[in-house]
Amino acid sequence: MTDYNNAPELKASVLGKTTEYASQYDATLLHPIARKLNRDQISVNEKKLPFFGEDTWTGYELSWLNSKGKPQVAVATFTFPCQSSHIIESKSFKLYLNSFNQTRFDSQQTVQQHLSEDLSAASQCQVIVKLYGPDEFNCIPFTALPGTCIDDLDVDVDTYSPSKGMLRTESDECVNETLYSHLLKSNCLITSQPDWASIVISYEGKKVCRESLLKYLISFRDHNEFHEQCVERIFCDIKRDLNPSKLEVYARYTRRGGLDINPFRSTEQDTTSINIRINRQ
Repeated sequence: MTDYNNAPELKASVLGKTTEYASQYDATLLHPIARKLNRDQISVNEKKLPFFGEDTWTGYELSWLNSKGKPQVAVATFTFPCQSSHIIESKSFKLYLNSFNQTRFDSQQTVQQHLSEDLSAASQCQVIVKLYGPDEFNCIPFTALPGTCIDDLDVDVDTYSPSKGMLRTESDECVNETLYSHLLKSNCLITSQPDWASIVISYEGKKVCRESLLKYLISFRDHNEFHEQCVERIFCDIKRDLNPSKLEVYARYTRRGGLDINPFRSTEQDTTSINIRINRQ
C-alpha cells in the first residue's frame, strides 16, 4: 500500500483539508495523481498493462452562467482511458467543477471544450466529455445490474482486508457467467471516508467458488485505496488466482459531492463499459 506520508503528490492534494470555493473558472484546481503509485503495489507494468478499460465519472452538479448571466445546468459524463498516466483526485475535481458556477460562457459547447481540454491535460490522455440536459432522462439508463447476485450466500466473515489465497475455483468445469454484489465497501486512501459500490464480475474459465468470491469482496471493507485502484486490484487478484481466459470487472460507486466514479477493466480490447445507473446512485 502506498505510504501517504512518503507520497508527495498525495500529501499535496486537497483531500482532508479545509478549502475555499473558487468564484471563477480555474483549471489549476485539478490535482492529478499518478496511477503508477498503486500499480507498483500490484505488480502492474505501466508499459504493458494486463487490462483495457476506462473510468467513467458522472457529474450531477454542473452549472455555469450563459452570456447574459442566466444559470445553466447539465449532467456530465467524463471518460478517462485506463492508459492515462494520472487519475484526478476527486475533491480537486469537485472544486474545479464548482469554479464554473459563477463564470459566463457563450455556449454549452464552450463549457464542454474547456472540460475536455483541462481534464485531458491533467490526466495526460484524451478524455471524452458529454453533457446532457436535465430533461434527457435516457442519457444514463436506470436499470438493474446484469448477471446473478451473490449477496444472499450464507457465509461467515471475519476478514476485512484483502489478502492472497482468498479466491478459489469450485471445479474444473469451464463456465461463462456474470456475478455481481452490492457489498463492496472500501475507504478513501487519505481521509478513510467510506466508499460504497456495487460490482459486476464477468468471466470465462474454471467455475469460481461464489462463497470465496463474496468473502473476498467483503474483505475490502477496511481497505484504504482509491476507487480505480480497488478495481484494478480485484481484477489482478482474480486473474492471478483463478486464471480465467476472459475477465471483466466493473464497479458502480455511489456519488459523493455530486460525482460518482465507475471503473471498468477487461481482458478484451474491443469491450467498453455500459454506462448505467442503479438505484444506489
